[in-house]
Amino acid sequence: MRIGITCYPTYGGSGVVATELGAELAARGHDVHFISYAPPIRMNPNDPHTHFHEVEVASYPLFDHPPYTLALATKMLEVFESEALDLLHVHYAIPHSVSAMLARSMAAPRRLPFITTLHGTDITLVGSNRSYLPITRFSIEQSDGVTAISSYLQQQTVRDFEIKRPIEVIPNFVNCDLYIRKDDPKLRARWAPNGEPILMHLSNFRPVKRVTDAVEIFAMVREKMPAKLVLIGDGPDRGAAEYLVRKKKLQKDVIFLGKQDQVYEKLGLADLFLLPSQLESFGLAALEAMACEVPVIATNVGGLPEVVEHGVDGYLVEPGDVKRAGAYAIEILSRADRGREMGHTARLNAKQKFCANDVIPQYERYYQRVLESAAVATACGVSDSARSRM
Repeated sequence: MRIGITCYPTYGGSGVVATELGAELAARGHDVHFISYAPPIRMNPNDPHTHFHEVEVASYPLFDHPPYTLALATKMLEVFESEALDLLHVHYAIPHSVSAMLARSMAAPRRLPFITTLHGTDITLVGSNRSYLPITRFSIEQSDGVTAISSYLQQQTVRDFEIKRPIEVIPNFVNCDLYIRKDDPKLRARWAPNGEPILMHLSNFRPVKRVTDAVEIFAMVREKMPAKLVLIGDGPDRGAAEYLVRKKKLQKDVIFLGKQDQVYEKLGLADLFLLPSQLESFGLAALEAMACEVPVIATNVGGLPEVVEHGVDGYLVEPGDVKRAGAYAIEILSRADRGREMGHTARLNAKQKFCANDVIPQYERYYQRVLESAAVATACGVSDSARSRM
């Protein structure tokens, strides 16, 4: 298949998932065409099956903001025509599904189906905003196919937007051959020169991730034992986290790595992973850590209970409950056998439910179903709006 993929190319869950999906599809022989304003952060430019098409947005004095949605729709149509795409797969409803809808209309009567994958913030924050709710609902209903990354997000979308059409749940995934526990004694010695246990957090440091809670949890651990905290990522709350580290005099024990590309090389060095988010529609970072045999302490919100099994491969606490999270962290780190047991189970559960080798074929089958449905509808002269309800 020839597949166009649009996502935000930045350091966030939806962009990471979309890029990894493209890489996995390319590895299976599909031609993947990324359409965005910049190359996605994890895209491999050397893969012969992977291509990038830049959306250039012109600025005019008339516009307060560049019309990216329109420029993206035009580029989608251009790539469809030049590369003979079979379908578009857009990640994040606003504005990508709106652009795809415009591109499909401009391509008519030629067939250009598009699939929208919902990732979370596009539904829970952006889409539910009164200003965007009608267009978000309309773009979902007009999509030829819609997927959600967790059962939680599927149910939330149906309830909040009163969606009548089917939404397929296809979970996030991890490459289980790439995300494995690896020994890197030199790097570990650089972070923890005296063999201290390493706690880790990975996110885009937005307020919803509650990165300062990770620091609070670590401070509790540090009161009981020597330890190190490695923070991977960057974003608006980095300053708050750095201030809290200084306030608690933990500068020698907390390492800010900033944005990192090959996180699988670092996750496997952790003894415990912290994800104290206010909300997660799935929790990809938790899954990546679990695949590397790292137990997880996360919050009991959104789709995280679908990933982390409380008391089995990690622990779940309520958002903001740093005291309980700290107690669980101390329990795990005080007993090496407990951490190893939970980490081993975490790896087994990740492989059983979320390996790319099992999830990517779900996407391939879904693509085929959407293409077949679109072909039948086109042959019968069914309109786009009626086709989206099939």
